[in-house]
Amino acid sequence: MSKLLSVIGVAAAAALLATGCSGTGATASDDRPVVLTTFTVLADIAANVADGHLRVESITKPGAEVHGYEPTPDDVRKAARADLVIDNGLNLEAWFARFVAEVDAPHVVVSDGVEPVPIAEDAYAGKPNPHAWMSPLNVRTYVDNLVRAFADLAPAHAGDFRAAGDRYGDELQRVHDDLVAALAVLPAGKRALVTCEGAFSYLARDAGLTERYLWAVNAEQQATPQQVAGVVDFVRANAVPAVFCESTVSDAAMRQVVAATGAAFGGVLHVDSLSTPDGPVPTYLDLVRHDARTITAALTGRAG
Repeated sequence: MSKLLSVIGVAAAAALLATGCSGTGATASDDRPVVLTTFTVLADIAANVADGHLRVESITKPGAEVHGYEPTPDDVRKAARADLVIDNGLNLEAWFARFVAEVDAPHVVVSDGVEPVPIAEDAYAGKPNPHAWMSPLNVRTYVDNLVRAFADLAPAHAGDFRAAGDRYGDELQRVHDDLVAALAVLPAGKRALVTCEGAFSYLARDAGLTERYLWAVNAEQQATPQQVAGVVDFVRANAVPAVFCESTVSDAAMRQVVAATGAAFGGVLHVDSLSTPDGPVPTYLDLVRHDARTITAALTGRAG
C-alpha cells in the first residue's frame, strides 16, 4: 500500500468508527447498492441509467478538477461501502489506480469500446485524449457499458436499466444532432476552436472544427511562454474571432492570447465537472448544450 493510502486509510478508519460506518449521503433506510464514480459528469450519466434503483455518488464535487485530484479520507470511506466503482479510463484519472488498489468492489471502465482520438502534441503526444464524453455519441457507448454493469449488480432491475439506457441514448442522439446543427452555421474561416486544455478533440471531430489549445491535459494548468506564443501565432494566422477556457482552470494564459491578438474571450466552457443544481450546467446534457451555444455565439459574433 502506498504511503498516501496508508495515511488516508488510518484517517478513514478513524472516521468510520466515529460515524458508525455511515458514509456521506447514506441513510439507514437506503439499502440500494452504491455506485461510486470518479467525477460528477459520470455520476449524472450513471444516475440516468440507474433509474432510481442504485445510489450513485461522485468522488469529486461540482467544480473540482479531476485530472490531478488527491483522494481524501472521506473518499476512502465512500469507497469502503461501494458495490461498484466506475471510472472514465483513457488515462484521465491518474490517481485512480492507487486509490482502488485497496477497494473491494467490482470496477468498470465506461470508455471501453470508444475509439480514442490521440493527443497531437506536447509530452502526451500519441496517448489517447481522455475527454471522450465530450461526444454524446461516445456517451452512448458509456451507457451500454453501464447497462451491463448495473444488470450484473442488480439483476432484478436489468430491464429497467436497459429501458432507461435506451431513453437516455435517444436524448444523447438529439443533443448530438443539435450540437452539429448549431455549429454547422459557422463559416469555413471561423471553424477553429481555441481553448486552454485540449479537451474538445471529440466534439471538434463531430462538428468539423479545427482544435488548438494551450496545453494537452490539465496536469499542470500552467501554460509555458512557448505554448502561449504558439496559440497567438495560430489565432493571428487564422483570424480566429474568439477563444475560450474551461471552468476548472485559470484563464490567465488565455487572456494573454486575447491581449496579443485582439480576439474576443468567448466565454467559459465546461468539461470536467458539472455545476451545482442552481448553476449553468447541472447535468451532462446541459453541459454539452451550454458549450455548443457558447462556442457558436462567440465564433459568429453573437455573444452577449
